[in-house]
Amino acid sequence: MEATLSIPVGFTEGAINELKRLMEEEGFDNNKKLRVGVKGGGCSGMTYVLGFDEMIEDDEQFEYEGISCIMNKGHEMYLFGMQIDFQDGLNSRGFTFSNPNASSTCGCGTSFAV
Repeated sequence: MEATLSIPVGFTEGAINELKRLMEEEGFDNNKKLRVGVKGGGCSGMTYVLGFDEMIEDDEQFEYEGISCIMNKGHEMYLFGMQIDFQDGLNSRGFTFSNPNASSTCGCGTSFAV
């Protein structure tokens, strides 16, 4: 049985546009959902996870602007209130994370400490 989560993270318009672009690419597996999470590692202790994946037992599901998302139940305490953006500039290109729960972040912005 899948649990439905309130919306723990937000996405900017740029992130939504990029995610929808990726989902429209040829060969995209429509059975996969966007996984938002964390894993141990990185320069600051925890690294963000953002990618398309299949739902597993401890996942909860939420939807944001038509994008089906999944998150491990235990990750919400690290990510609640986080904003995900997509930068497409000359100096940086990729997803960025603005996490109010992080006590510090690394210079690359992909890992954090709580």
